[in-house]
Amino acid sequence: MKRRQMVYAGAAALAGVAGAGLAWRQLQPHGGAAAALDPFWQQSFETPAGSVLSMASFAGKPLLVNFWATWCPPCVEELPLIDRFYQDNKSRSWQVLGLAVDQPSAVRAWLQRMPLSFPVAMAGFGGTELSKAMGNLTGGLPFTVVFGASGQLVHRKSGKVSADDLAQWVQLA
Repeated sequence: MKRRQMVYAGAAALAGVAGAGLAWRQLQPHGGAAAALDPFWQQSFETPAGSVLSMASFAGKPLLVNFWATWCPPCVEELPLIDRFYQDNKSRSWQVLGLAVDQPSAVRAWLQRMPLSFPVAMAGFGGTELSKAMGNLTGGLPFTVVFGASGQLVHRKSGKVSADDLAQWVQLA
């Protein structure tokens, strides 16, 4: 009986290690993912004011892209921190883009109450699929990706960002 328990425990441990390795592999940026992101850099989004914002305009500098929504409490909580990050680092060529996965009217009303220094564009509800293409496996919000100056994906995070996250990311690009 003891031998059977050891076999089961060994199999469970092996399965756990394999699962953790697979999860780690899926959550890491990969070279092959760069080609999948090419369409992202060719897209344009409408701003809440109605103008068009081209992703190509962000080329050549580090970029933090934050997927958020007005109805998402952690999203709204992290935006002042991201705005401060932008203000502190724009002189170092850092760019920030907020992609709202929301309705334009809700975003416009929210921005009237809480203006942001960085550009915001409307990804609409299709933004969930866009974030999934960037590695957001669950499609949850908030979701943040960091691109280096050459356009490569260097980091991604599901959930609310912290000051420590931002301090680490500024060193990546």
